[in-house]
Amino acid sequence: GLETEYGITVDGAESVDVVAESIALVRSYTEHGALMKWDYGHEDPHRDARGFRAKELRQDIDESAYYEIDKKRPLTFQEIKSDLVLSNGARFYNDHAHPEYSTPECTTLREIVAQEKAGERILAECARRRNVHLPQGERVRLYKNNTDFLGHSYGCHDNYLMRRDIPWDRIVAGALPFLITRQIFAGAGKMGVEAESATGQPGVFQISQRADFFSVLVSIDTMNRRPLVNTRDEPHADASKYRRFHVIVGDSNMSEWATALKIGTTALVLELIEKGKAPQLEIAQPIDAAKSISRDQNCDWIMELRDGRKISAIDVQRLYLGAVEKVDTLGEERRWILCEWENVLNDLERDVLLCRDRVDWAAKKFLLNQLQEEEKLEWSDPWLQAIDLEYHNIEFERGLYYELVRQGSIQRVVNEDEIRRAVFSPPETTRAFFRGRNRFSGMKLYSQAADAHNESHWPNRRTKT
Repeated sequence: GLETEYGITVDGAESVDVVAESIALVRSYTEHGALMKWDYGHEDPHRDARGFRAKELRQDIDESAYYEIDKKRPLTFQEIKSDLVLSNGARFYNDHAHPEYSTPECTTLREIVAQEKAGERILAECARRRNVHLPQGERVRLYKNNTDFLGHSYGCHDNYLMRRDIPWDRIVAGALPFLITRQIFAGAGKMGVEAESATGQPGVFQISQRADFFSVLVSIDTMNRRPLVNTRDEPHADASKYRRFHVIVGDSNMSEWATALKIGTTALVLELIEKGKAPQLEIAQPIDAAKSISRDQNCDWIMELRDGRKISAIDVQRLYLGAVEKVDTLGEERRWILCEWENVLNDLERDVLLCRDRVDWAAKKFLLNQLQEEEKLEWSDPWLQAIDLEYHNIEFERGLYYELVRQGSIQRVVNEDEIRRAVFSPPETTRAFFRGRNRFSGMKLYSQAADAHNESHWPNRRTKT
């Protein structure tokens, strides 16, 4: 499943209490029957996958500060969290100053993509209903991105069920080179370089929105001193048999294709690790490598291994692709993943803009290139950063990603009928089915997309000219 925090602001307002706006936005869903009834009984963010329980997290200080502020609000803790269980089995709640949508558990790529897009539709409708109650001239805007461009980042986390008996060190060693380099096809792109809680360097285009914000290799924290590999151990399953691999290093994707390939390739790599078949690679400076790949203006993406050899991010991904192909290529979904994985690596090597119909950062870079050339702008011009942000606007009528969808310039994975069903219906192959069926949400959502590419399928091998 995926957990996605959304950026929220109010246009036209003299000042904005984003916490209050996030609470109000989420609670608008309760007008239609969603239940504020989340069970916190099995949540323990201090439990570490390395075999111990952390006494204190760095983010606990922030949590305490938030608590002191929230005590002054005329709301209970439950009302502030506004933790909703939806009829599709999803969780929707206020996470500090951001509305967060967590998909139900899914077993297929089509399900996870449809459920993730259902989250966009739900939040867009909540914003529309919230706007009815705002003063004239004010309007809630929601952005599915990962930065406020002022040094503050909010996340998109992907989660996978794994066997508990796989040693943690083996998981880290096997997954780290893949996770550092998957940004070449899964990054969302960003104008500027940032540092935590500080203004950054304008005029640089990065392929990842989140790469700037990671400063340690492995840690249980998620908000301060963010790690490339997170060790939070909340399996939400039988802890004697399973663990949840909690990935916080990724970007929020607008592209359905990018979501599908990000999740699909990561799941196959984790299977490789479970089977002991992952490539044996050790990156010399993983944190620096993640940043340098994101900021490489030539898209060479070269990094150094521990043994002194140099290797490109594309070649790292090819090593993982080859390892998966040796183990298992059965099943239509797996064949789609392998086909698309190989194709995108080939296209990235030939010309990165060949991927602008699939890869978010490439689509965004193409739009920014056009604007920069037509308007004779410097790359440090704030207008380009504004265009960057509008790519992530989830309003169908305003978002630049959705303009590309209307033009037929972006590949789809699911159609609008599948997304509409996912708004109300849980996957039928996971426990989310029972969670969703035991809840009720009567919100009526209208289709926000007239999609000329309504029918999609797992394609056969594509050849490009």
